[in-house]
Amino acid sequence: MEKHTNPEVVIVGAGIGGSALATVLARAGIAVTILEKSLMHVDHVRGEWLAPWGVAETQRLGLYETLLAAGGHHLGRHIAYSDEIDPATAESQLLDMTAFANAGFKPPLCMRHPDMCDLLNAEARKAGAELLRGATDLQVVAGTAPEVRFRHEGVDRKFTPRIAIAADGRNSVVRSQVGIDQHRDPTHHLMAGMLVDDTTGWPADLQIFGTEARVNFLAFPQSAERVRLYICYSTDDKKRFAGADNQARFLDAFHLASVPRSEYLANGTPSGPCNSYGNEDTWTDVPFVPGVVLIGDAAGHNDPIIGQGLSIAYRDVRIVRDLMLENRNWTPDLFRPYAEERRERMRRLRLTASTFSILSVEFGDHARARRAKVREERLRGNFPDVSPAAFIGPEVLPAKMFDEATFDRLRAM
Repeated sequence: MEKHTNPEVVIVGAGIGGSALATVLARAGIAVTILEKSLMHVDHVRGEWLAPWGVAETQRLGLYETLLAAGGHHLGRHIAYSDEIDPATAESQLLDMTAFANAGFKPPLCMRHPDMCDLLNAEARKAGAELLRGATDLQVVAGTAPEVRFRHEGVDRKFTPRIAIAADGRNSVVRSQVGIDQHRDPTHHLMAGMLVDDTTGWPADLQIFGTEARVNFLAFPQSAERVRLYICYSTDDKKRFAGADNQARFLDAFHLASVPRSEYLANGTPSGPCNSYGNEDTWTDVPFVPGVVLIGDAAGHNDPIIGQGLSIAYRDVRIVRDLMLENRNWTPDLFRPYAEERRERMRRLRLTASTFSILSVEFGDHARARRAKVREERLRGNFPDVSPAAFIGPEVLPAKMFDEATFDRLRAM
């Protein structure tokens, strides 16, 4: 790791997006410093499932083999369970995700978020980037000559890089400081998650989602003995997983009548916090100003119900990396293609997440009837199955998904 007195690039945030971009820029010989306020990465119950199109982005960035060697875990099968159908029927409709290889994709990959952050931090430093942890009092001033002021180890410091990259998450300080507006959909549900160990007996290659009673449940193995679990529930029931015993109540919710072997999940051992957060989309129309570019959640995030957050971040990194290496004159005009692609990508993902939520997450008799109608339409061949589309990515979703009339028809069901 080099110590930069005045780096060409300052990246705010040492999470996955920030450290991945630092790695690939430093490998190209660019002087990069990462500023991170935390002293260590902790489990925030976010971003551990990488969709096939996101795995492809890690390959383009030269990071895939590193992730795989450090414990990245591929999933091969997907089953959608429900208390509306018997388990045998659900299992007969199993999605073989290894078949994505026929379209040039690898199946989804899972890795504990703090571990991925630590790994990419190490790769960035190995490539020559500087990482300063415990950076506080951050102030970013945009312009043709941007400034980054901060406090580190009791000393006030200032960088004047050629460009600053904001990778500081959903509540981005930099986004607010440079005046980039964020749009936000209303929160429609809450999502709780927890990492669980001692799940031996649950198939290590099998991810599931489904609905039972008044919850939507999801499970993503990270190894033969570890699974990340999620439950999506109504905002009317916001205290469902609050309190000191929330881990026990969360695990108890995985005693699922519709899911064979769910006892292997429900009887697991908590290996991290049980946290809840809102399901909604946020986005920025133009994620840059002179001297500053936003990536990852700082530039807007997709409703986590379809799990595209990591893939979005790696796509951002790859596009910004390519633009910066293709033309070393980092003016705002250089990043317009990134803004245009990201705006359309996030629009498509918002539509996909909304459709998925309407079909799979809303609860109650009306929602059940709506899902039943869609299933009937699919059996007649009149409507495509939208669920597998979410696992492929925005470049290859069925064109019919983007037909507003079709979306309106879904809402009316």
